[in-house]
Amino acid sequence: MKKVALIFGTRPEAVKMAPVYLALKNSSLRPVVIATAQHREMLDQVLSLFGIEPDFDLNIMQQRQSLSGLTSRLIEKLDEIYSQNKFDATLVQGDTTSTFTGALVSFYHKIPVGHVEAGLRTANVYDPFPEEVNRRLNGVISTYHYPPTEKSKLNLLKEGVPEENMLVTGNTVIDALLWVTSNKSRLTSSFREALGVEGDDYILVTMHRRENWGRPMQEVMKAIKDVLNEFPRMKVVFPVHLNPAVREVVYPELEEHDRVVLTDPLDYLPFVSLMEKSKLILTDSGGIQEEAPALGKPTLVLRRTTERPEAIEAGTAKLVGTSREAVFMETMRLLSDSREYERMAKARNPFGDGTASKRISDHLCKNL
Repeated sequence: MKKVALIFGTRPEAVKMAPVYLALKNSSLRPVVIATAQHREMLDQVLSLFGIEPDFDLNIMQQRQSLSGLTSRLIEKLDEIYSQNKFDATLVQGDTTSTFTGALVSFYHKIPVGHVEAGLRTANVYDPFPEEVNRRLNGVISTYHYPPTEKSKLNLLKEGVPEENMLVTGNTVIDALLWVTSNKSRLTSSFREALGVEGDDYILVTMHRRENWGRPMQEVMKAIKDVLNEFPRMKVVFPVHLNPAVREVVYPELEEHDRVVLTDPLDYLPFVSLMEKSKLILTDSGGIQEEAPALGKPTLVLRRTTERPEAIEAGTAKLVGTSREAVFMETMRLLSDSREYERMAKARNPFGDGTASKRISDHLCKNL
């Protein structure tokens, strides 16, 4: 039986690779999971939910790790595994440092790489940083490219990737979301009850990207307080990333507000339950821009650029940046203008039908 290595290390990667793993388990190929644990606790949450036991666990995470240190440690540890094991292909997902180094080490061992969620671009190498360059380099290294949309396929064609090496699949995050809502739905309301927001109107917030550390994040926190001042019955739920650079801004700004619920990062299932019943979402996350449309949730993107223009063009998300005034005004507009809210909530989801993982599995079975 041919073996396919799946390399991932962060929660978003694990969410998007979990349905691929499940699809490969039901195929003629054997999936081998290499967890880098670039984000330790957040990764373990997803592995447990989907019942995935890593075959290799690098446990690479260190506090305040530098990109150079992380990259060098990943290359060294992955090279040990590839030197001692035979794989017929490697699958990586998205644009993290684990993704890039996994593809690079696989290339060094002359093993073909498949890139899940290929072709996303912002045209600015520093935004997001370092993700934009990671995914561009993966575009050069990979043999098989799985763009989620026609637009991401077009990006690859412009870069000279042969069309016969691509398959537009949709995004595997929709597969994961639908799996959770169909398999775990009875548990979701209990999570909202535990946080004290069941039956209430609340805004769901996430923010963690490196380019937003410091003043941009502080501006958004102030805008959130401005919104709460205007809507005395509205609450905010904010699962705060474990990175000290995030927590050192968020907690001083919001911890004392009686209608703000700050939590540690949530397991994927509780987080889905919060998305399901939220009024709207403020986020700098890429994956949430894809998940929210499937749940009919208007999303304001706290970034200057996005590699997911499909969401903007479809009207499910709006790029608002991080200035206090812009975040406040756009949030107020959605909360005050029911027609604008409905327009975004009912826009078509451009990211797929929940069968992306099977398409990837079938393609690998055919080509390996």
